[in-house]
Amino acid sequence: MMKKGALKMKSVNVLRRKACAGLAAAATAAMLTGSAPVYAAGGIDMSTDYPGIMVKAGETVTFPLDFSSLDGAGYDISLSADSLPENWTGYFKGSKSQVTKVHIDGAASAGDTAVVSTEEDLADFSLSVPAEAEEGVYQVALKADAGSGNTDTLELEVTVTAEEIGESNFTSEYPEQQGASGTSFSFDTTIVNNRGTNQSYSLSSEAPEGWQVTFTPSGESTNVASIDVDADASQGITVNVVPPENVEKGDYSIPLTAVSANDTLKNELTVSITGTYSVTMSTSDGRLSCDAYANKETAVTLNITNNGNVDLTNLNLSSSAPTDWEVRFSEATIDTLEAGASKEITAYIKPCENSVTGDYVTSLSVASSEASANADFRVSVKTSTTWGIAAIGIIAVLVIGLGFIFKKYGRR
Repeated sequence: MMKKGALKMKSVNVLRRKACAGLAAAATAAMLTGSAPVYAAGGIDMSTDYPGIMVKAGETVTFPLDFSSLDGAGYDISLSADSLPENWTGYFKGSKSQVTKVHIDGAASAGDTAVVSTEEDLADFSLSVPAEAEEGVYQVALKADAGSGNTDTLELEVTVTAEEIGESNFTSEYPEQQGASGTSFSFDTTIVNNRGTNQSYSLSSEAPEGWQVTFTPSGESTNVASIDVDADASQGITVNVVPPENVEKGDYSIPLTAVSANDTLKNELTVSITGTYSVTMSTSDGRLSCDAYANKETAVTLNITNNGNVDLTNLNLSSSAPTDWEVRFSEATIDTLEAGASKEITAYIKPCENSVTGDYVTSLSVASSEASANADFRVSVKTSTTWGIAAIGIIAVLVIGLGFIFKKYGRR
């Protein structure tokens, strides 16, 4: 195992890269002035943009590698991990395959062609840190060998930190919500990837039987089963939760999991079902019609039923009737109506004094803060029988009077 401690890139690599940059500039200047090309000493250079990084125990990281020809010649370069800490593993990959060699083309030729040839990202080095690695600074040495003693070594400085520091997480802005049966719930969640590499997270839930849970990336409309999150980035996810229709009142836990190659992130949502609220209004025979007489109350018996699974409180009865009609109830308020229970209420409907014969609509309603119902009654206003008898009497008196007049005066 290689010892821990602050380590630096080998000075030879630093000088070589400086020489590479300087020679490239010199070659460009030579082309512009028409002078002979300048050739670098040495053959190849292997580098990476970030040779020193921080990782967590158990993590796998990737180093993109660049290769340069310092003398303008083409090379087939053999790659190897010259030294690794004990129990650490690593390999070179390119084009999604594990590789052992890379090729760089030469750029020097006759005339004033540029000397330095650079090929970027020909290969990556994937490094796996064991889960039991202790905190500290470790060194990894990579070797590039073009043959004939033409080699270069790249030293990587890897700092292992505690797993708790910068840990990735899966959180919810409002993890607890409540609503009545039949309500759909929407939770805004976020996955934060604090690792140094991109992660692909598989999404799942352990909802109660009959519940539906779907995941939708923020700003999109398509449900997904997995999602990619860039290194040191975050991704918003909308979690939609639909309870079954017959769900009972109570609190329900919905565990969520996002799993990648390096992380198992957990989140937990809570849905509180406050119950099913439903109330109906009807009559004993189901008829929603009645007969009435002007300026006279007609009684209508109403059945108020709580069809939900939660007690209803403060149920208020009200009406909407034609102008100048009067409607009152035997009870204008029901303090408590238990789940599944019914209660009879009498409504008294009184058409106005000048109502003419015909059909009218009167709406009766019952409502609480959770549920409501209403029924439209057809009220047929009839002519009073008393007035009919009186009219017949009047007619009879008139007939008798006329008969008397004709009998007394008709012969004169």
